[in-house]
Amino acid sequence: MHPTIVTAPHFDADADAAALKAALEGAGTDEKAVIDILTNRTSNQRKAILRAYNVDGQDLVSDLKGDLSGNFENLVVALMTPLEDFLATELDQALEEPGNEDVLVEIICTRDNDSLRKIRKSYEVVFGKSLLMSLKKENADEFFEKLLIDLCHTDRDEGPADEEVAPSLVKKLYRAGEGRAGVDEDEIRRILANHSYSTLRLVFESYRKEYGKTLAEVMEEELEGDFKKAMLAVYNSIQNTPAFFAQALNKAIEGLGTDDKALIRILVSRSEIDLATIKKEYKIIFNKPLEEDIKGDTSGYYEKMLLAILTE
Repeated sequence: MHPTIVTAPHFDADADAAALKAALEGAGTDEKAVIDILTNRTSNQRKAILRAYNVDGQDLVSDLKGDLSGNFENLVVALMTPLEDFLATELDQALEEPGNEDVLVEIICTRDNDSLRKIRKSYEVVFGKSLLMSLKKENADEFFEKLLIDLCHTDRDEGPADEEVAPSLVKKLYRAGEGRAGVDEDEIRRILANHSYSTLRLVFESYRKEYGKTLAEVMEEELEGDFKKAMLAVYNSIQNTPAFFAQALNKAIEGLGTDDKALIRILVSRSEIDLATIKKEYKIIFNKPLEEDIKGDTSGYYEKMLLAILTE
């Protein structure tokens, strides 16, 4: 897994804060300076810049908002927001507006225990309420709700592949799906939400060899609605997380209109984790560079900043 944004050497928060202040003062904004600084600093370094800037009643985020607009402003603010706070806010907005189940799936079904714990804690601090209770209140799909809550409990085993338990899990998954009339959704959910990624990769490969089809194909046939979408996201992100996000980026870009919220969320949230790997997967899957598609769908300083985030 390779990021595109890494720790800048010889970092000086005071110098960056002064440069940003100069970029925002005067008759015109120096957007290039804003882009150059913010896309070449990690989240922790950007926090340090905030602390250096926010003295004597100054507020960097407010100043940025006052000088910028549109998706360029949204992207800059996303970069300047601590990641767990940014994702907690995205979850709250998705829960407040019906039809945003894809956002819940993308954030909750693809992250490890530590990331989900940070998001859950931030949600409670920022919004003064429990993420688990919000998920229970907002979701009508019983199995979808159970899966999201299971994952947010962060009880997934994080150990190495358990070669002893894997064969029994393969049989349980078969009996819960193909091997019966009807589907035992709870059994499939419990297995995919609680066992380690390494064990489940072994299970997925063993299932394919033993029964002649992938578990993803079985879930596509047997499950329904948002629960199916979420379970496939869990499966695909366990199999290959960068490929999952490459597909999600393509979905955000293709079609009648760009899903800029998804585009911003994915690039910002993966930039320090695996965005360089996601770019490679994108080119393999879609036979063209991600940068090419972003250039075709965006413009101006917004486009320039997205491309800067993608630059290694």
